[in-house]
Amino acid sequence: MSILEKFEQLATDNAPGQEGRQSSADTDSFLKGAPLAGRPVDFSHGDVNAHPPTPGALGTFVDGYERGGAQAYTEYRGDAGIRHALAIRLADFTGATVDGADGLIVTPGTQGALFLAVAATVGAGDKIAIVQPDYFANRKLAVFLGAEIHPVQLRYGEQASGTAGIDLEELEIAFRAGVKTFLFSNPNNPTGVVYSEEEIGQIAALATRYGATVIVDQLYSRLCYEWGRYTHLRAADVDSEKVVTIMGPSKTESLSGFRLGVAFGARAIISRMEQLQAIVSLRASGYSQAVLHTWFNEPEGWMADRTRQHQAIRDDLLTHFRAIEGCASRMPEAGSYLFPQLPPLAIDPTAFVRALRLQAGVIVTPGTEFSPHSGDSIRLNFSQEHAAAVAAVERLTTLLNRYRA
Repeated sequence: MSILEKFEQLATDNAPGQEGRQSSADTDSFLKGAPLAGRPVDFSHGDVNAHPPTPGALGTFVDGYERGGAQAYTEYRGDAGIRHALAIRLADFTGATVDGADGLIVTPGTQGALFLAVAATVGAGDKIAIVQPDYFANRKLAVFLGAEIHPVQLRYGEQASGTAGIDLEELEIAFRAGVKTFLFSNPNNPTGVVYSEEEIGQIAALATRYGATVIVDQLYSRLCYEWGRYTHLRAADVDSEKVVTIMGPSKTESLSGFRLGVAFGARAIISRMEQLQAIVSLRASGYSQAVLHTWFNEPEGWMADRTRQHQAIRDDLLTHFRAIEGCASRMPEAGSYLFPQLPPLAIDPTAFVRALRLQAGVIVTPGTEFSPHSGDSIRLNFSQEHAAAVAAVERLTTLLNRYRA
């Protein structure tokens, strides 16, 4: 694949947060009916105005700024004091020891951690297993790095309630075919389903049996609606030097503007990630790193309140989608995503997404960003102002009825 073909595969126009690239001049003849009035809602990412950053974030950032060069020019893998503090908190959260000196790196966002982790484990011609559907960048990163993708299906329908629905037989077939890296998100992005303890245990067993490295994106693992149901892979019976966990305060804590992520686990891989970071971005923003002092250190009750707020929005939106004839939607068990499957439409799903934006002021992400098999689904980040989100889904419902097959 040529370099130009690689960049064509990246196709960022419909990626989350890229709505500004979508021209409002494309009011094609497929559009019918009067525009629907209502406050525009961008479901491609969360609304940090409706759900503001954790208390003290700005003050902590200013404190970092006032430290001057000592904070601005940290080690490439991040400030040593911050890493030590994070190692203690993350070990307590995940149930396994974290080496803050050699087994943890602070990155420019979890997206930065994801790139570094995959690039540190996969090269041209290597085989990687990726879940479908899963985070939109996973497949694109593997393609860009020249890896051979082995898809593993996530059968997340209602019949799989209580499990994420991963096809473990497909995963073992991939390992038998020579896959040495498995990449997945838990909770799953875009569906919001959580892998059961049994599924995590079987993933750990398979990875150990075949000597595979596992990269797990746990960005939303704090925002769980069923406490006690989440199982951390790194705390399962798995080789600790074969697991890299990615987390960060971008989403649940609304600190995305500070661009902070953390990867921890396998020391050899973390070392390679630091080498890459040294030539890509040097380090996560030095002043921003100070904000990590607030992570897992929020005021008492803050996290529970945020979870309750999001659960209330989730429940109302899910009720609306389940009332739509022909629409199916699994209840998200964590995170802030809904991934409804739409009924048959008279226009293709890409055109419907465009119609939503132009006629209803509602921006969603096409399902094809997360899997080539999810063309009839859309993803909504429901971390929005509650009433505005409900009104937006009501407008979405009106358009669905306009464009039914």
